[in-house]
Amino acid sequence: MLNTLVAVCLAYVVFLFLVAFFAERAAQRGRTRWLRSPIVYTLSLSIYCTAWTFYGAVGNAARSGLEYLTIYIGPTLVMVGWWWGLRKLVRIGRTQRITSIADLVSARFGKSNLLAVGVTILAVIATTPYIALQLQSVTLSFEVFAQGDMPARTGDQTHTALWLAMGLAIFTVLFGTRNLDANERHHGVVMAIAVEAVVKLTALLAVGAFVVWGVSDGPSAMLAKIDASDLGHWQADGGRWAGLTLLSAAAFLTLPRMFQVLVVENENEGHLRTASWAFPLYLMLMSLFVVPIAVTGLELMPEDANPDTFVLTVPLSEGANGLAILSFLGGFSSATSMVIVAAIALSTMVSNHIVMPIWLRATGAGASFFGDVRNIVLLARRVSIVGIVLLGYLYYRVSGGGAALTSIGLVSFTGIAQVLPVAVGGIFWRGATRTGAFAGLTVGLALWLFTSFLPSVGTGVLLSERIFTEGLFGLGILRPHALFGIEGIDSTLHALLWSLSLSTIAFVGTSLVSFPSPLERLQGAQFVNIYQHTGGPRSWSGGPAQSEDLMIMSQRILGATEAQALFLREARRQGVSGHLPDPSPDFLEILEKELSGSVGAATAHAMVGQITGGMQVSVEDLMAVADETAQMMEYSSQLETKSQELTRTARQLRDANEKLTRLSVQKDAFLSQISHELRTPMTSIRAFSEILRDSEGMLESDKIRYASVIHDEAIRLTRLLDDLLDLSVLENGQVNLNIRQGRLGDVLDRAEAAAAAASDGGARIVIKRRAKDESIVLNTDLDRLTQVFINLIANARKYCDAAAPELEIRVRSNLGGVVLEFVDNGTGIAAESQDLIFEKFARVSDQKAGGAGLGLAICRQIMRRLGGEISYLPGQSGAAFRVELPAELAMAAQ
Repeated sequence: MLNTLVAVCLAYVVFLFLVAFFAERAAQRGRTRWLRSPIVYTLSLSIYCTAWTFYGAVGNAARSGLEYLTIYIGPTLVMVGWWWGLRKLVRIGRTQRITSIADLVSARFGKSNLLAVGVTILAVIATTPYIALQLQSVTLSFEVFAQGDMPARTGDQTHTALWLAMGLAIFTVLFGTRNLDANERHHGVVMAIAVEAVVKLTALLAVGAFVVWGVSDGPSAMLAKIDASDLGHWQADGGRWAGLTLLSAAAFLTLPRMFQVLVVENENEGHLRTASWAFPLYLMLMSLFVVPIAVTGLELMPEDANPDTFVLTVPLSEGANGLAILSFLGGFSSATSMVIVAAIALSTMVSNHIVMPIWLRATGAGASFFGDVRNIVLLARRVSIVGIVLLGYLYYRVSGGGAALTSIGLVSFTGIAQVLPVAVGGIFWRGATRTGAFAGLTVGLALWLFTSFLPSVGTGVLLSERIFTEGLFGLGILRPHALFGIEGIDSTLHALLWSLSLSTIAFVGTSLVSFPSPLERLQGAQFVNIYQHTGGPRSWSGGPAQSEDLMIMSQRILGATEAQALFLREARRQGVSGHLPDPSPDFLEILEKELSGSVGAATAHAMVGQITGGMQVSVEDLMAVADETAQMMEYSSQLETKSQELTRTARQLRDANEKLTRLSVQKDAFLSQISHELRTPMTSIRAFSEILRDSEGMLESDKIRYASVIHDEAIRLTRLLDDLLDLSVLENGQVNLNIRQGRLGDVLDRAEAAAAAASDGGARIVIKRRAKDESIVLNTDLDRLTQVFINLIANARKYCDAAAPELEIRVRSNLGGVVLEFVDNGTGIAAESQDLIFEKFARVSDQKAGGAGLGLAICRQIMRRLGGEISYLPGQSGAAFRVELPAELAMAAQ
């Protein structure tokens, strides 16, 4: 039986692996409509239902009656009664590029990394018991099945938990850190969680139906059993019910895994409308058969049986082995999905708020140019995932794994609830300060550790027995379960009461007596009035920022393609020629938000500030904070807009004047060059023709030689005139395209051969290509496209000044079509010439130029006629050109 179970587990994991893999592939190809549906979003929220709710709810019902419902009531009240607050939270998350609950707190309170570190540490410690709970639940499940084969040994349980932890860590690393998405969305993991949500609901409903109609004689008989059992006479403890409902609602909002799926993974605020009724319905179905299973388990199982395993032991006792395996898969899904998403969320927090700031400080001023930041972040997240899962395993080992599942879950809930006052207060109260938030988190963490987390490990393990009986430092008012002398309260409510109330008092009180910095006040306005603000506060000063430095830093984090697209888009928005926008406050704010999606708000703020020399708050910003009247804000906005427009217009005029001046100089040079180019062959043709005409008795060999000179000069003249005519035809749109299909690789082959044949013995260049990337079928004018490629290869052969010239041709496909990049290893083109190289008459180098400077101008006109684009790529090692073909030209990849 145990071997069958292991085989089923492996098959199920492979199935989840394939689901995640194909979902990721679909997302990469842009087929995300079904991945972003409200149903998938709602099912992903089922990550709340872990092994605690699958196994522990039945065990809790057997021990404490209907108290298990509080774990479902809290999230239901949030979804139904506070959906407007969730909508505000999601809006803040999207506009501020929030990546985690720690990032939310950090961004709200002046982008303080110290607060982010505090929340991260609290979240890691609070989640550790929860991960241990999942490992314990799966281990107990294996133990139940193992009892049919051989007696269970503690060592076997330990090995099971270790293997499970390792497997979960590997799966999470594979699909949680495949890339560094700017929005931190993980389509593959979310789809796998949605599938697991269906599996665990189906399993629990199947066991419930089996208990009601298979073991009992239907609903009437089952209701009679419930009335006759102790659960039918159970009396509710109002105080504990209220406390646990509050605790579950707080955990639903602040658990890292819930924030990940609720806010970070949200694609559309409208999905909350569906989730507000669909998720409570899901929770109702999950809780529907809990009491019948508990009553049946108490009736059929021995008195010393563990109620947490009734979902498995009841079907096994009745011989329903297949149903028991399905039930095991439901519990396995509940446990694994929680660990995976929690590890992803926590690893993001650890890398963004602990690893990256330390690395940034260690590398000093050259941080933005040192190595590949993307690789550092991904490595940090992968190591963090392994470390977080192993921490859960360590807690399981130290605690012995003997506590009821519910008690372990409540420890985690109480810990993470300490973030609630700071998070909710931050988005609704502008008077909240960073000092107050730090005080509240510190008090809450300290009290939770002392009253809940450390005692949960066991008496005498981390706290001595003397502290439990006599109190810390021998003070009776400092006993973990009787703080300040108050005894007789349930341990969970005791910890929740003191930690949450005192942390809230510390947060509010310290905020009232402290004064926020200007940046805190600006961020407070953004968060509290999120629907009136679409952008961040314009608090960056232009300063000495250099666009080139910002581009290099952005490429390290976002990747070359994404960074170049961002800078080009902003440059066009500003109306600036070239690929690099002005480092204006608007642009710096946009750049910071883009970076924050990958490395967190605080780290992104620090990295941009490191290059720009810090940030300043303008007088207008302070006035907006002091006086929030609509008239003042509108007036200030109009003045700022006019000032920016005047500055932009002046810059455009200046650029246009400089460009016209350079074009005038180049035109004069062209006229001189073209007259020379036309006069030289005509003079040669005339001279040699006269010799042939006037010379009598000339040798046959001389006649042939002179005729050859005339022929070559005629060809040279024809080629020059063809270029001028070709450019004129292209510019007037009179060219007829010969559209046909062909492979991109074949077009490049012809271009490479033609360029080599026309090199006239020039410098030899090594061309690097990847054949597998070139298996793309095009439907375009292949001859014209070949002409463009020939020109780019010939230019690289002619102008690359490296000792060993190389040209790399990169090909990649994306949603917009096909992109080719021609990059050589020379010194490139001077910055002042990059915006002129596609103009008529322009030449890269007067020393090496052999034509009239029409080649790239013709290439640009050809690409425009083909519906594509050709541009120069700055920031590369040498000269680099990008050729973009639209999607309709790329028929298929074979």
